Amino acid sequence: MSARLTDEQRIAWLRLIRSESIGPRTFQTLVNRHGGAGAALEALPQIARRSGRPGLKIASRDEVEREIEATHRLGGRFVATGEPEYPKALRAIDSAPPLIVVRGEAKALARPMLAIVGSRNASAAGMTFTERLARAVGEAGFTIVSGLARGIDTRAHRASLRTGTVAVLAGGLARVYPSDNEPLLEEIIAEGGAALSEMPLEWEPRGRDFPRRNRTVSGLALGVVVVEAARKSGSLITARFALEQGREVFAVPGSPLDPRAEGTNDLIRQDAILCGSPEHVLDALAPLIAAGEVPRGSAEDPGSRPHDELDRLWDELDLGNGRGHEGAPGLLYESPPEPIATDETSIVVNLLGPAPVSPGSRAPVRSLDPGGERDPARARDRRAPRPARRQRGFPEHLSAERRSRATARPWLRRGPSREDRRGCRAWRRGREPRARPSSG
Repeated sequence: MSARLTDEQRIAWLRLIRSESIGPRTFQTLVNRHGGAGAALEALPQIARRSGRPGLKIASRDEVEREIEATHRLGGRFVATGEPEYPKALRAIDSAPPLIVVRGEAKALARPMLAIVGSRNASAAGMTFTERLARAVGEAGFTIVSGLARGIDTRAHRASLRTGTVAVLAGGLARVYPSDNEPLLEEIIAEGGAALSEMPLEWEPRGRDFPRRNRTVSGLALGVVVVEAARKSGSLITARFALEQGREVFAVPGSPLDPRAEGTNDLIRQDAILCGSPEHVLDALAPLIAAGEVPRGSAEDPGSRPHDELDRLWDELDLGNGRGHEGAPGLLYESPPEPIATDETSIVVNLLGPAPVSPGSRAPVRSLDPGGERDPARARDRRAPRPARRQRGFPEHLSAERRSRATARPWLRRGPSREDRRGCRAWRRGREPRARPSSG
């Protein structure tokens, strides 16, 4: 039976998880080894010295108390893994966050969930399909979960406002990214949905915070639908987490000429379920709903894959059990997440997305010599004077009479002006042009 933490226990849990180099795996190991978060905090300085980290920063009581107070002012609350409000599916994954910050209705987290993710630079067809899918699956009793990103995520949230949706943030609840989705987040809360994060309240999202968010998105859901994704899209990281967590992975097929469909087409070739309608999703998830059990992936088996892949998201402290890593290098996933665009030009380019142009159809590059410079034989000598522009005149073979006629018609050499046109009409009539009356 689930039990709630006391205020002192919640403070101890928050201090431990907010301490330096303490991730979900290290947190669980310390609590199990020492019998509680409070005892683990007392032993942490000695553990850090043995691990060669004597200056390890431990979160103070004042810091976490200020964070709890600020979270309550924002309308949020901390939920621990053993408490009733903690999502059942998320609790079942490997390296589940010990504490999550939740804003909104708890009932949105209690229903079965479906994750819908995809490209930020989605096509019109992808956006339309996402809206139909999210609305139909929501009406069937599912909560739609996504990452509040631009494109597919935003459309999935908007389409499921009435039926219930959960937004998972990469940063803190007070640092919504992208910032232009802040009104959407408030709509989600007002319509009975929820927002969720495991990061400190004022945390600005960094590069590897997005894969952390993706593993939470897939962990909350029974299945993940990838609508559009390039081969190096972050949505494929979500699909990979879903496979490791034992979740169903669906992929929406697309044109082989569109780079935004390369990732989803690859997923289908790798035995992901083809999703062409909401019925495809509902039929595949119906046995899981009937069984009432949360699927568990091979990641729960310690011998199934190396543990350091997930640990490198947190720089875990080395506890001597092979699961911690100090100063771990970058991610081992397909690609790092997209950098946050700050200037207007980068934002516009991200919104436009890549054009479906094959490499063979691009303009050829000028020939280069082995040193990387232009071929001297083909390069024009810029120091040489440019050839004089050809002066427009009359060919020598024209007779004097034809030259005089051409001279009387100056528009043969330039565009005719109003005076030229008046002179032409007068010349044809054989008389001098009339003088224009003065306006005075």
